[in-house]
Amino acid sequence: MSSFPIAPGPTASDNSALAALTQQLREQYRDSISYVLAYGSCLRSGDMYDGLLDLYLIVDDYRSAYGSGLRALGNSLLPPNVFYAQLDHEGRTLRCKYALVSAADFTRANSSRSFESYFWGRFAQPLGVVWEREPEHRAKLDEILQCAVQTFLCASLPCLPARGNLRDLWSQALSLSYNTELRTERSGRADELANTSLQHFVEVTQLVDIPQLELQCTDAQGGSPDHYQTSYGNFERRRAKAAWALRRVSGKLRSILRLVKALFTFTGGLDYIAWKLERHSGQTITVPDRVRKYPLVFAWGFFWRLYRQGVFK
Repeated sequence: MSSFPIAPGPTASDNSALAALTQQLREQYRDSISYVLAYGSCLRSGDMYDGLLDLYLIVDDYRSAYGSGLRALGNSLLPPNVFYAQLDHEGRTLRCKYALVSAADFTRANSSRSFESYFWGRFAQPLGVVWEREPEHRAKLDEILQCAVQTFLCASLPCLPARGNLRDLWSQALSLSYNTELRTERSGRADELANTSLQHFVEVTQLVDIPQLELQCTDAQGGSPDHYQTSYGNFERRRAKAAWALRRVSGKLRSILRLVKALFTFTGGLDYIAWKLERHSGQTITVPDRVRKYPLVFAWGFFWRLYRQGVFK
């Protein structure tokens, strides 16, 4: 199997701030972490101090990470759990939002057994490996990430035009996944990501084995494929469209449940949610006192009003 393309970016081995943060997290979770993965805007910009650094911690299992308790239960029922951490280092503050998931859930959620696109829609995108406990076992991570791409494309391709260029393929496929979540990004986010990360998407598309997909190169000089053609029947296309319609409903519900769960795992969770919504929507978000005091009772109505106002979609 070919190696999965890992995005360049800061790692714990060559960045002292990330090394210190990684060590802090390893101690907090009892050395149960096998991988620390980076994704999102900070990875793409190359500036880990630009807002919040997005990390994923892959742990052996929840009991090893937490012991017993509600955090372990919540993580197993609706992965991942999301937390906040920061580190003051050489006069600067490194802030990160990190999600924690077990190796078993990470493997399953990126496979064809997972209906929801929350994981495989993310891990088909560029990511970096900040730290790994056993570099000699990188092939296992490559296999899981390749499986995420395979799952993503198998679910998306029947909903897309039968032929076109790879940039449009990924822009439209990412839009399908984005629309299953409550997101605050401006419209056109999928198109922007397809443009800026096109080389990654071309490379990972060549890793999959989908009988109905044919890659083509229109460059007379040869090179990487830049177009595609598929051969799905009408029944397969109707079934795929129905599946995405169901994902949009179930995914948005799960997004709300994850937001509510984050209120109890994320330090300053309500303020973070308000900050993120303001940053992407341009609207001022004020968290009512009653929502702060009784989030389980009043957060639902608060999020619904923001949704109706178009703050997120």
